[in-house]
Amino acid sequence: MDTLHLGDIEIAITRKDVKHVHLSVHPPEGRVTLVAPSRSRLEVLRAYAITRLAWIRKQRAAFQAQAREAPRRHVTRETHYLWGRRYLLDVQYVDAKPSVRQDHKRITLLVRPGADEASRADVMHEWYKAQLHLVVPDLIRAWEPRLGVRVRAYYLQRMKTRWGSCNHERGHIRLNTELVKKPRHLLEYVLVHEMAHLLAPTHDKAFISLLDEHLPMWRQARAELNSLPLSEPW
Repeated sequence: MDTLHLGDIEIAITRKDVKHVHLSVHPPEGRVTLVAPSRSRLEVLRAYAITRLAWIRKQRAAFQAQAREAPRRHVTRETHYLWGRRYLLDVQYVDAKPSVRQDHKRITLLVRPGADEASRADVMHEWYKAQLHLVVPDLIRAWEPRLGVRVRAYYLQRMKTRWGSCNHERGHIRLNTELVKKPRHLLEYVLVHEMAHLLAPTHDKAFISLLDEHLPMWRQARAELNSLPLSEPW
């Protein structure tokens, strides 16, 4: 994989068996990628990228202007989100195995006495992952026959520069654990987006057609996801 540097902008280049060049700026951090035909020369791709430089900067500026949440310290009365709903956090120190409980208006974090900020954050993160594991398998099973694909494995992880990713050769997808804080239909949009890449690895016309056919509201979902506040980097 080659990399282009145009001033402060880094563009990751992937060459594949495609007919046209596809330039993308990805939320949430404005990562830039360029997919090009296998025999494309680097100097030609550089010239193309320069012609799109104003568009790249405009897209990145929009992401950087997006509202960002204040860093979470995982203390009592702090605001946290689950599936797009706001909850107040209640931290309780107990001599028992750390756990998390949720009711209609609060999330209760139970940790051992003396648990530091990092420990409290880890307990919350594992609970958030568990909430995703309760939802993602059913969504995958619902969408596999509709798209005609098979997801061999999925993974949940912290991702600083993307909401999801797909390894179409292995049939694996990865999802950003931050999606658990967004409305559920946005998780579904990202999941379907990545599953569609099992059939169409790049953002070409075939990929767009798949989303248009199976998830007609995908553009609205993308815009909504990109308009929501971003979490601060870990």
